[in-house]
Amino acid sequence: MTSAPRSRRDLFKIIGGITVVGGAALVLGKNITSATKNAVVTTAEKFRISLPKAANTLAPFPADPADQISGLSKLYTDNANFYRIDIGDQPAAIDPAKWELKITGMVKNPMTITFAELLKRPMFELDDTISCVSNNVGGPLIGNARWLGCRLDDLIKEAQPLPHADQVLTSSNTGFSAGFPITALDGRDAMIAIGMNGEQLPEKHGFPARIIVPGLYGYVSATKWVTQIEITRFDTKEGYWIPNGWAALGPTKMESRIDYPADGSTIAQGEAHIAGVAWAPLSGIKAVEVKLNGSWLKAELGPELSGTAWRQWWVKWSATPGNHTIIARAINNNGEVQTSTLKDSLPDGATGWHMINVNV
Repeated sequence: MTSAPRSRRDLFKIIGGITVVGGAALVLGKNITSATKNAVVTTAEKFRISLPKAANTLAPFPADPADQISGLSKLYTDNANFYRIDIGDQPAAIDPAKWELKITGMVKNPMTITFAELLKRPMFELDDTISCVSNNVGGPLIGNARWLGCRLDDLIKEAQPLPHADQVLTSSNTGFSAGFPITALDGRDAMIAIGMNGEQLPEKHGFPARIIVPGLYGYVSATKWVTQIEITRFDTKEGYWIPNGWAALGPTKMESRIDYPADGSTIAQGEAHIAGVAWAPLSGIKAVEVKLNGSWLKAELGPELSGTAWRQWWVKWSATPGNHTIIARAINNNGEVQTSTLKDSLPDGATGWHMINVNV
């Protein structure tokens, strides 16, 4: 273990760059944008795969309100704009013909699966929003995608975990590892993903395979380029970030974000709008309320994809001259209201209502 917690914000220094959602790319240190593009092209040219069809094909992508409402996040985040947080550079293009996934540890039936065998397993589609635990309230380190993959639950059951095992520890050949409770394999559609938004999984997002576990922050679940799953215990093994002061358990918090107008911006008086996204992992979003000039307004909601995906929202506004404070809060399908308590992301995710100031 390290003697002092490492801030995940220092991660930007470690990876030397990051791509974020919201239509903008922020590059810190060395420029990874061109390198990433070249890597994706190389993967597509050398290792193009035909994605198998899902047994439970979801409905086609619905009309996206973001096409009509300026500044609103898209219903599905483009693969190229999906946020990226890694502990180092992604590995060189991985040949799926040589890729293997080992399931080891506290199991009766250790397994090794090739990519060809993985593709033969029953596939399903999942609309799921994933986010980084270090995302600030209102921050950009979150994205929504339609994933394609096979059920992680089924694979783990085939390996036959021992009764006293309580952790699923996944790792990649980058040195990253992430552990989550075995009880999270409770039917919430955890998967080994091979596709993203109708395309093969991009290399920078984990090609040929990665882990997706709805309702958990990425630091405890979303291992890219996954090559090993170890069934173990929390009291004997820890994921990469846990010795650095981050909580062993990382359930994603309910949050809402104001996309438009931008904080500190100036807009013209007259008919305007306020828009954003909200997410409440597993339960889904029932309502979003916006506080404007002291009154709470009920927002209109975009399509409800699933309880695991974010939901767009917006309100119309007759903007009058002056400075205005705008606040958003979410309510989930269980009737719970997003907490107003402001808390930093360390050790298990930020909380609080997103608040902006706008001049008219």
